Amino acid sequence: LVHLMQSGGGSVQSGGSLRLSCAVSGSIDSPYSLAYFRQAPGKEREGVAAIDSDGNTNYADSVKGRFHISQDNTKNTLLLQMDSLKPEDSAVYYCAVALKLWADYALDVVDDFHYWGQGTQVTVSS
Repeated sequence: LVHLMQSGGGSVQSGGSLRLSCAVSGSIDSPYSLAYFRQAPGKEREGVAAIDSDGNTNYADSVKGRFHISQDNTKNTLLLQMDSLKPEDSAVYYCAVALKLWADYALDVVDDFHYWGQGTQVTVSS
């Protein structure tokens, strides 16, 4: 059984930075993808960034060059560094795991992610 526990997030002014963490427990066989999705009020959940078991990464166009996804050396913690934040980045952010999925495809197949964190609010004020 895979369990995801999120931390981080909060409120920041436009142009600021935040870091999200997601502690991953349980056994996950390769290949897999870890990803962050976000959902703003009244909008669908959208993929933000993904990293797979080979270390390949994929980013939504809206966050390229501003967000960076990584895992710590133990691969037990997923990190999302968010810089140059904009008000439109405000949303509830979720980490998730999908099995047998590479990062190149991960952001477009939310239904393939079966394990989810509890979500954390990110609010960016102008």
